[in-house]
Amino acid sequence: MTRLYDIATARAGDKGNTSNIAVFVRDPAHWAAVCDQLTADALRTAYPALFRGPVTRYVIDHLHCMNFVLEQSLEGGVSDSLNLDGHGKSFSFLVLDLIITLPDAGDLEGDAP
Repeated sequence: MTRLYDIATARAGDKGNTSNIAVFVRDPAHWAAVCDQLTADALRTAYPALFRGPVTRYVIDHLHCMNFVLEQSLEGGVSDSLNLDGHGKSFSFLVLDLIITLPDAGDLEGDAP
């Protein structure tokens, strides 16, 4: 098991009351495991108090990237919220804190046993 932070990077953005988080997996060998485990449901389950609206995941296979669109997640949006993180930039760090189970090193394509 590893923290997603160790194998990926993320960027967050916002539009109104919607936040989006793009997660980029650094090593293509980890892509399948991350895709299987980092789902919209997994994100919603991990942070139910933060992500109250629909969570949609878009997968971009050739970039080893996924983008999550988090509706109703910014307490009204930047200009309507007293939230200290009105843009939701810290959400990317919350996602990267999730635990992912990776196959054994010997099971990864291209790795020596």
